[in-house]
Amino acid sequence: MSSDIAVAVRGVSKSYWLKHGRSAGTLAEAVTRRLRHPFQRTEREQFWALRDIDFDITEGEVVGLVGRNGAGKSTLLKILSRITEMTTGEIELRGRVGSLLEVGTGFHQDLTGRENIFMNGAMLGMTRSEIRHEFDAIVAFAGVERFLDTPVKHYSSGMYVRLAFAVAAHLRSEILIVDEVLAVGDAEFQNKCLAKMRDISGDGRTVIFVSHNMHSIALLCSRGIVLDAGRISFTGDASEAIEVYGRQFSATAEQDESRPARRPGSGEYRFGTVRSAKGSYGPADPKTIHFDIRHQRSMLGRFYPSAHVVDDRGLEVLQMDGRFVGCWIDDAEQIAGELTINSPWLKPGRYHVDLYLCTEGGIVDLYPQACVFEVNSVMPYAYSASANAIASGTVLADFNWKAASLAGATAAPRA
Repeated sequence: MSSDIAVAVRGVSKSYWLKHGRSAGTLAEAVTRRLRHPFQRTEREQFWALRDIDFDITEGEVVGLVGRNGAGKSTLLKILSRITEMTTGEIELRGRVGSLLEVGTGFHQDLTGRENIFMNGAMLGMTRSEIRHEFDAIVAFAGVERFLDTPVKHYSSGMYVRLAFAVAAHLRSEILIVDEVLAVGDAEFQNKCLAKMRDISGDGRTVIFVSHNMHSIALLCSRGIVLDAGRISFTGDASEAIEVYGRQFSATAEQDESRPARRPGSGEYRFGTVRSAKGSYGPADPKTIHFDIRHQRSMLGRFYPSAHVVDDRGLEVLQMDGRFVGCWIDDAEQIAGELTINSPWLKPGRYHVDLYLCTEGGIVDLYPQACVFEVNSVMPYAYSASANAIASGTVLADFNWKAASLAGATAAPRA
């Protein structure tokens, strides 16, 4: 392995054996079934969660690992963290590995926050003096001073993840692996974590970051790896990886439509066909989304639609709640509708729409990535300008400037 390579992955694959058929609920059922069907065999299928994964990560690099749910991201991280054994292949890691894969990873529920800090440090191979040196910084970052001597099983999920991230980030692991777990924290803490990871990479440490938030990937990562069905479909510049990831959703939208029962929500109603009226719009054009809603089972009361428009960085640009415009839907067998977005003007790029059906008490259906549309680069302004004229900001504005010389005024002398 080259001297500047921190992580080298060669031909890594991971398979699981899946059993088909109904499992016996009790020992008596298992014995009865064996007596009745002594020659019946349980069908097994080999499922490959990862196939032939190869990549290198250099020291101090921040790499985003992206892909749809089920692509193999978590399996790969568990293998890198030595939680799960690979089926084939080999991995070389230069330095200690700190990982934060899910809330509570590496924490003992009955130990206090203080005890878990020291236990995690010991697991990383640190001495007690090294842990004490970082102890105050960990506690200050997590903000759990009052609960430091409370067993962590009594922590809220937010407190848990703050302490877990603080431990992983401050104890001296040369390689830090972070999964989507940061979504548990509030927005302020997420920004704090992103800033800390930038500091970590600037300090020469290596970060592998998994997130469905493309805005975080774009801000933090210099390179991206895209997984699709257990294989690497792209590795390269982070911005290009984000584009590849976005195209995965577009290519599988019709498949998702046919599996509404797998979507979140109570399920009395589900979105059916969803499509954008056009594939490409000008920034100032009204954007129209057509949809139908299909009855699954009866429900009490009315519900309303809501939509989020998300850009190719994963940033939610717009939220449009039907309650603000009086759009309430009554119980019916089938419903057709449309959403028209008149303003603000969207910047050139690719957008997807997440659709919701909601009651006052919860979500009936959540259809992520329900449709995709493009906004072209034909500017809606009277004059043209260089690209940096729209480089900042999230949306375009319908605006006007006015400035006029004042009669009788004299120009100030130049210094």
